[in-house]
Amino acid sequence: MGDQIRRASKSICANIAEGFVKQKKSKAEFKRFLQMALGSSNEMLVWILYCKELSYVSEEDARRWYNEYLSICKMLNTLHGNSK
Repeated sequence: MGDQIRRASKSICANIAEGFVKQKKSKAEFKRFLQMALGSSNEMLVWILYCKELSYVSEEDARRWYNEYLSICKMLNTLHGNSK
């Protein structure tokens, strides 16, 4: 599970960065990479819930992390919606 969490969290930043570079050629490519980043961010929400349910993390930590990733999801949705 730790490996999945590391991959999903790193994937968010990597997809934003790669999409940003590719937007010079295609705005659609940027949006596609934002969608992938959003998918990874949503994946993190699932991993956080699993960690809480399996008692790997405290309720307080899980709630804080969940809210932080929810905020990231909202920002990515806004960025995706504003990309024309």
